[in-house]
Amino acid sequence: MTTTSSPAGARSLLAVVLAAGKGTRMRSDLPKVLHPIAGRSMLAHVLAAVAKAGAGRLAVVVEPGRDDVAEVVAGFPGAETFPQAERLGTAHAVLAARAALASGADDVVVAFGDTPLVTAETYARLRAPLAEGAAVAVLAFEARDPAGYGRVLVEDGRVTAIREEKDASAAERRVTLSNAGLMALSGPLALGLLERIGNANAAGEYYLPDAVALAVADGHRVAVVPVDEAEAQGINDRVQLSVAEATVQARLRRNAMLSGATLVAPETVFFSHDTALGRDVVVEPHVVFGPGVVVGDGCTIHAFSHLEKATLAEGVQIGPYARLRPGAVLERGARIGNFVEVKNAAIRAGAKVNHLSYVGDAEIGAGANLGAGTITCNYDGVNKHRTVVGASAFVGSNSALVAPVTVGDGAFVGSGSVITDDVPPGTLAIGRGRQVVKAGWAKPTKR
Repeated sequence: MTTTSSPAGARSLLAVVLAAGKGTRMRSDLPKVLHPIAGRSMLAHVLAAVAKAGAGRLAVVVEPGRDDVAEVVAGFPGAETFPQAERLGTAHAVLAARAALASGADDVVVAFGDTPLVTAETYARLRAPLAEGAAVAVLAFEARDPAGYGRVLVEDGRVTAIREEKDASAAERRVTLSNAGLMALSGPLALGLLERIGNANAAGEYYLPDAVALAVADGHRVAVVPVDEAEAQGINDRVQLSVAEATVQARLRRNAMLSGATLVAPETVFFSHDTALGRDVVVEPHVVFGPGVVVGDGCTIHAFSHLEKATLAEGVQIGPYARLRPGAVLERGARIGNFVEVKNAAIRAGAKVNHLSYVGDAEIGAGANLGAGTITCNYDGVNKHRTVVGASAFVGSNSALVAPVTVGDGAFVGSGSVITDDVPPGTLAIGRGRQVVKAGWAKPTKR
């Protein structure tokens, strides 16, 4: 991943992120800004982007009593929450963070918790005009259909105002340059501009875009920073959420391939925001990466596998139809085959678990082999217990290792065994009933 540095150099940046609002069109008990995209909430995407763009402080405006939102905010250094008891417009929302604004910053960026597609690079571009003397910079796009958007009004090459559609004249409604909502303000001027915004409009609300006309009236320059309409899209319902997911997945797939991984069928592979793939990794179709997956160089992830909070060293192969659950650690050259599930277990270098097995709360030693159908019986109904299989041990097919139990280095377990006691190194353990053959039994029983 590349790091985005601020074009404003050492200028301090405060990001005010508006995250209040229930988002009723989501039809959900979950706050709108906490709906996930690529395994991370919309709000976390926004906070990560503005932080990467240089924001040393994050002031997040939230609905009172939303501990779940506050918990996400607490995960970001330099972030604090400010409650907005009443919802009287975007300028009113920004002023809920008055204490943060009053504490001073060279630049202030206002972002929205439901616009997760705006990149750190775009936030850096948005604040760049402030270092060149602009009082305000607005993010804007040429809309295919501007209905519903505020219009950015320009006269003689200068921005004069942003007009909400319900307050716009017929001529102004024909303007296609549309307000994306995001704004950067000069830190020394920001609080004064915001406090002067009135509510003499059709909705009776305090509009953040009115800061533009106030700045122009004071003789200050206002800059327009262009952005693609799709990047500036806000999320208001689950249809738009699915579109945003597709956009983020496309970015992640492209980044993975440009970084040296092969995706055989990219459109079928789903990443988490933090998936890390090494060079020369091959990912076959229909693979899902949950959060917290690190894949080393030269690994192969066969089709229809699912990974979450797992670590793969160099040269590991898994799948097809493998499931790696949290705590799975596969060392160099390990192999996990079809219909194998691994949870909270270390598979040491060169070990193989190739077919139809469950390995949970275990350590499988280097070069060991678990035959088809082998399972670790790790749960007694109350507590989890650990299984240890030593280096170069061999466990025959359809065996059950009842934890806590240890199979020593180089030991063998006969197929079909239920192992309840430790197996010393270099020994053979057979835990099954003896075979009984009854001569002449079969013919008389066939009718």
